[in-house]
Amino acid sequence: MAAKWQRPTVDTKFHIDVTWWQENNRDMRVYVREALCDECREAYKDYPDIGEIDAIDPQTGEVSREDGLMHVLRTCCSLKPDYITPTTPVVGAIFRTFLANGNQPLSVNELYELLDRRPPATILRMLTAGTVYMGIRPVR
Repeated sequence: MAAKWQRPTVDTKFHIDVTWWQENNRDMRVYVREALCDECREAYKDYPDIGEIDAIDPQTGEVSREDGLMHVLRTCCSLKPDYITPTTPVVGAIFRTFLANGNQPLSVNELYELLDRRPPATILRMLTAGTVYMGIRPVR
């Protein structure tokens, strides 16, 4: 039996739904490349597809396969102070936050704590007002 749909709340977990990108014939990697820092963008300009790499979790030592471009963004670019600036649009900042955390689900309250941009209720409205932006949707 399928779970009954419930209206998202500020405690509902969201993430970047990769299938949304595929269903809408859009390439998420274009946006990932835009989020790279200048140094990484220059270093990888001749490599449109880095492919997958072995990534090691520093806490557990567990090795997993990870998209190379996402790994570069997560381990270098997202750590720089200008990764998200006050002029970064809110939805763009949310998208970059998910990229930086490996697309681990976060609630609107958690996003608010990380970004301190808009009240949680406003962020929730932005993410659920009909149009899906950048594939950001509630976790099913």
